[in-house]
Amino acid sequence: MNDSDGTRLNKFLASCGVGSRRACDAMVQDGHVEINGQPCLNPAERVSASDFVKVDGKRVQPKRTTTIAFNKPKGLVCSKDDELGRHTIFEALPVQLSHLNHVGRLDRESEGLLILTNDGHLAQSMLHPSKDVEKEYFVTANQQVSDEHLDQFLRGIFVEEGKIKLRAKEIERLSPRRLRIVLTTGYKRQIRVMLEAMGYGVQRLVRVRIGSVFLSDLPIGAYRPLDPAEIEALTVNPDSRKRVKAKREAPDRRKDKPARKKLSAFSKKRPAAKKPKRPS
Repeated sequence: MNDSDGTRLNKFLASCGVGSRRACDAMVQDGHVEINGQPCLNPAERVSASDFVKVDGKRVQPKRTTTIAFNKPKGLVCSKDDELGRHTIFEALPVQLSHLNHVGRLDRESEGLLILTNDGHLAQSMLHPSKDVEKEYFVTANQQVSDEHLDQFLRGIFVEEGKIKLRAKEIERLSPRRLRIVLTTGYKRQIRVMLEAMGYGVQRLVRVRIGSVFLSDLPIGAYRPLDPAEIEALTVNPDSRKRVKAKREAPDRRKDKPARKKLSAFSKKRPAAKKPKRPS
């Protein structure tokens, strides 16, 4: 077999659910794996779909993976079995998808895009800090957010008695109370914590994008499978210029009126956002 053909053995074993790639490396080097009846001690050995791979005498095959985009409704928690008896996202999904795991989470009062998968490698890749996967949100505060506090969002806000500094990658005003916020970190309830630290409350929070996957017009409580191209690009952040032009489904403006004058310098830093659509 050509070295460029097939899949690396450690990746193949991980896709079979044997363990992480590192654990699979050790398993191979310790002599637990054979290919087509022959022992293999090289984790970088490549295997194809026609190869017969065994671990401790038992054949292993890649698990069928499923990855979906789900528009999480408000009021559900990201858990399979909530210890407080609250309703979970899996009550809104078909039972045949109960084997999936959510990648990251949205708190109970938040809504919008959630990725669920049984592809452990994909989940690990999306959550790894080095990937800086962007998450984009539309947020409605309980009162007008000052320009000074918008700047503070980008500079950073200390929480937990100054032990942790949180900041947004991008922030844009959509109206006096409505904001578009982009994060690359995953601190628990980060946007709510940052706003509350400055004296604001959150009336509505909707995630509209993860990496290159947009919520678009997916109805609340509905899901759709991601195609291979979307999965491949899931950890890639789209070019900012394309993002401005991308079709996005935004939450209801809730009667907020657009400002009649420029409210901050943020509108000068990037093209003005198109008026978001109302959800169906």
